[in-house]
Amino acid sequence: MKTLPEHVKGYKKTPVFTQDSIPRGLLKDHNTAENVWGVIHILDGELEYHITEGDRQTVILTSEHHGIIEPTVKHHIKASGPVSFYVEFCK
Repeated sequence: MKTLPEHVKGYKKTPVFTQDSIPRGLLKDHNTAENVWGVIHILDGELEYHITEGDRQTVILTSEHHGIIEPTVKHHIKASGPVSFYVEFCK
């Protein structure tokens, strides 16, 4: 899993989502803009993070294992049970 470059800083966050309120767009392949990174912060439970482009992989995210979203790389998420999380955007 990638790490955030040291020079990027957070500039906005999504609301907290649960397994019942995840926007449909996050459940299908999508990407961030050029130079925009994301961090998926899990507050409770687990979330599947699927990277579907480049270094393809599936990672189980927890409160101790955040998901790093690289700029322009296609990905999606899947709830496999109760979860609460938010996404922080950085540039």
